[in-house]
Amino acid sequence: MRIGLGTVVLCADLAGTVVFAAEGAMAAMMRGLDLFGIMVVAFVVALGGGMIRDVLIGAAPPSAIRDWRYPVLAFLTGLGVFACRRLLHVAPGGHVLAVLDAAGLSLFAVAGAEKALSYGIGPLAAALMGMLTGVGGGVMRDVLLARVPLILVSDIYATAALAGASVVVAGRRLALPTGAVAGAGALTCFCLRLAALRYGWRLPGGT
Repeated sequence: MRIGLGTVVLCADLAGTVVFAAEGAMAAMMRGLDLFGIMVVAFVVALGGGMIRDVLIGAAPPSAIRDWRYPVLAFLTGLGVFACRRLLHVAPGGHVLAVLDAAGLSLFAVAGAEKALSYGIGPLAAALMGMLTGVGGGVMRDVLLARVPLILVSDIYATAALAGASVVVAGRRLALPTGAVAGAGALTCFCLRLAALRYGWRLPGGT
């Protein structure tokens, strides 16, 4: 059974919203924010990148505003993470955050590229929109938490998102099945990001 483009974009967007909301909430808790701060960070991380993408490609109003499922999922996920905070303290927080961040990055990179293509955006710009969707929320998170954004340091982060989005664009140009292309793009981004963390791969720095 062929999976429609709209279904792929919606599923990846909603799944990425949940994953990034959880990651944002956990990061906020580790910085000692209260419940309101945790909810704000969860919302911004989950929906920030997609909103920027939608504005740039002319999908107005953005899905995060037009579709009630996005904010509801973000807030419920943030609230759920807060409610389970005692259990989460037992887990190795750094590793959990890294995996969640890589998963959210992968899902949003795929969703962003696919949605940009569906709006008639060219291949290069669509790949960049996929990257922007993936990293946008993370940049906002780091700014809110007073950290240097990951994409501004020599780390394989935005590069991983761009690689996954490029796989999606290339697969669509070759008219390959939508579901398989989305899966390959997400897996490329996810594996590249985790491999970079595991083996210390970094881009050349300025020093």
